[in-house]
Amino acid sequence: IVTMADDGGSSGVLRDEMKIPPPGDIRNCLLALADTEPLMERLFQHRFSSGSLKGHSFGNLFLAAMTEVVGDFELAVKESSKVLAVRGRVLPSTLDDVVLEAEFVDGSVICGESKIPKADRIIDKIRLKPVDAKPLKEAIEAINEADVITLGPGSLYTSIIPNLLVQDIAETIAKSKAKKIYVVNVMTQPGETTGYTASDHVEAIIKHSNPDVIQYVVLNNERVPEELLKKYIADGACQVECDSEKIRQMGYEVVEGAVINHTDVVRHSPEKLAEIIMGIIG
Repeated sequence: IVTMADDGGSSGVLRDEMKIPPPGDIRNCLLALADTEPLMERLFQHRFSSGSLKGHSFGNLFLAAMTEVVGDFELAVKESSKVLAVRGRVLPSTLDDVVLEAEFVDGSVICGESKIPKADRIIDKIRLKPVDAKPLKEAIEAINEADVITLGPGSLYTSIIPNLLVQDIAETIAKSKAKKIYVVNVMTQPGETTGYTASDHVEAIIKHSNPDVIQYVVLNNERVPEELLKKYIADGACQVECDSEKIRQMGYEVVEGAVINHTDVVRHSPEKLAEIIMGIIG
């Protein structure tokens, strides 16, 4: 299974200082596949709240340090996988030094992953600079060998779509005989997908890539508890509307299910989501 999922809010400052790709995506993927103690996960996700390291994630710093030790970011990811006893492989889409740029419907343009949601404007399109970023050879090979390719869940414009903008990635997925599954977010993201329905998410993906990168669309059809929903609404987020019929009219198969975890935050349940994905595979 090849999965393209969410990032962890990587620090642009760290990236500029260390000259490494944004490590947030890699950090979260490593932890998702790691066979390690919960305390280690908390440690890697810890973000310093004061001092010269304020705002930095320990996991990002670990990857930066590993890069200096072994001399190469790709090798640093592989060695980190060993340290964390990762099951599977974590591969960056590209090792090129790229910047994410967003163009809004009002014609304005902003560069920088962390700056895009803060602009709080309606995104028309995003692009990578340079536009001809080269894909990692192993990433292309993994896509070609995959039986299943999943996209999401994760930040639509700053995590999911950027993978598809790397040269040859979307085309390789589109040509793949694998089952291609897009998992739509449960909640909208303020400043990025405000007011988006499920079909809006799908349309954004195919607008930036290829209609054939998706076959199945997984939607949560469970209502978020009212008290929890109020907290998200206060922050400018709302539950994504499941306009299933519109997605079916676009030519995709929709699979609905109750896939959220009942905790103090709205997240997909790994077990429930895995059950649905295995059902599609089966």
